[in-house]
Amino acid sequence: MQVLVVEDDPAVAGPLREGLERHGFTVELVSYATQALPAVQEFGPDLVLLDLGLPDGDGLDVLREIRRISDVPVIIATARGDETDRIIGLELGSDDYVVKPFSVRELAARIRAVGRRRRREPASDNGRLVVDRTKHAVTLDGEALDLTAKEFDLLAVLAEEPGRAVPRQELFARVWDPVWVGTGKTLDVHVASLRRKLGDPTLIETVRGVGYRLASM
Repeated sequence: MQVLVVEDDPAVAGPLREGLERHGFTVELVSYATQALPAVQEFGPDLVLLDLGLPDGDGLDVLREIRRISDVPVIIATARGDETDRIIGLELGSDDYVVKPFSVRELAARIRAVGRRRRREPASDNGRLVVDRTKHAVTLDGEALDLTAKEFDLLAVLAEEPGRAVPRQELFARVWDPVWVGTGKTLDVHVASLRRKLGDPTLIETVRGVGYRLASM
């Protein structure tokens, strides 16, 4: 698995590269925001590990640019642990958010967990709604929807069994992290965004005390 690390601090980047390589990953390393997007295009990594505090720009802007051209999994690894930064990062399409300091062992486990969650699966066809994991595409009544990576993953889980109430804990485990400790509002924000993009808030139903379900169509 090839990992692109975007990290400017040599004291972090060097040991991180060595540690990830010991865990069996192939690592490409860049230090600047302006290098990140060309590296994604050139190397075609399986995952991007992205710092936010870069010397020539903000990592969140880098994430926006990556999401404009690619759905490659992204883990934000940063010293910025503020809840606002976490929520913005997740809403922009990051697959996980890790706050420094962290162990390489934990990071390797998170990389593998993200890889498992983003594995390619067959399309879910719910009549009007088609979620194609292989193409990472969603259509509603034949019209393509523009979703962030997290919105896509959330809708894909709900679309597996239309009509089933999916517990909040299961959604957090499958879309974010099995040991998610962030705010519960993150899920609600993503559901609200999905409802807006679907154009019909009744398509995703709230099941009080449980979670959410996709209405049968």
